[in-house]
Amino acid sequence: MTQRAPDVSFVIAAYNAADTIRRSIDSALAQTGVDVEVIVVDDCSKDETCAVVEELADPRVRLLRLAENRGPGGARNAGLEAARGDWIAILDADDTVSPQRLSRMIGLASSTEASIVVDNIDVLNLDGRLERMFPEAELERRRTLTLAAFIGSNVLFRSTFNFGYMKPIFERRFLNEHRLRFEETIRIGEDYILLASALAHGGRCVIDPSAGYCYHIREGSISRVLELRHIDAMMTADREFLARHTLDAEALAMQRRRDKSLVEAHAFLRLVEHLKSKSLAGATQVALTNPRALRHLRMPIAVRLRRLLAPIARMKPATSTVAAERPTSGESPHVSKG
Repeated sequence: MTQRAPDVSFVIAAYNAADTIRRSIDSALAQTGVDVEVIVVDDCSKDETCAVVEELADPRVRLLRLAENRGPGGARNAGLEAARGDWIAILDADDTVSPQRLSRMIGLASSTEASIVVDNIDVLNLDGRLERMFPEAELERRRTLTLAAFIGSNVLFRSTFNFGYMKPIFERRFLNEHRLRFEETIRIGEDYILLASALAHGGRCVIDPSAGYCYHIREGSISRVLELRHIDAMMTADREFLARHTLDAEALAMQRRRDKSLVEAHAFLRLVEHLKSKSLAGATQVALTNPRALRHLRMPIAVRLRRLLAPIARMKPATSTVAAERPTSGESPHVSKG
């Protein structure tokens, strides 16, 4: 007899996540009102991640070991290919979900004929404080997430209502019909491109104002710095996105704002590099070619860099002058989301 497919496939990309992976898996298995499977994709961890997963001995949990490190996008894609559930839920290896999250979101999707659902987010700080990321009243007013609103919230240097933080669930049938997968060539912003592509394909995305996903801020998060190559990769990914999709007037206007912000961010990072190396000639050249980069020097560089990073990185403690975040599924090979 053919085994019934689960309602939800949780995909967890893991890299050196031995300290947190059990907590994440347990929260996924604790879902009420839905049948789940949990696919843990180990991206060549050097710690005991695989051993921790294998100790669970739960038939609902599957462990996939990648032969080579593929980064967060590649690891998640391996999980998507193995998934059998009607819905796909991405869960980071050090975060958790509330027990009612998936039943609530799937119920909302069913009643609204949506193929994508996003919800609010809780942030658990080191001191135990729980903070809600988005005011519920704001999400109540929106109810749906359009492509224009999503792109507009991901304009760099803008820190309010950045919907790039949201962790959507996708109908697996919709992803497969449109051949949607995470971009493996970029190590930052792969989340952004997937959701933007789904919306560009006409996916209806509804918003659950309540919070079901919890970001856990933890001590010793892996640091990383936003570098010029990351901005270059994001600009390339955006160009490829625009080549594949035709945007309506509102979404295109927001994309132009985002394009300008990426160019401005690139110039600002170059300006910072020249200032750090005390290259007056280099700084002058950047200022002349992109004078808008100068205006960000009105506040301390470290503060401006943190604001620059905010739309494409999650809220984690900084351990360098640039906002520092732990990657989605690992350390140096894994530069996390957007």
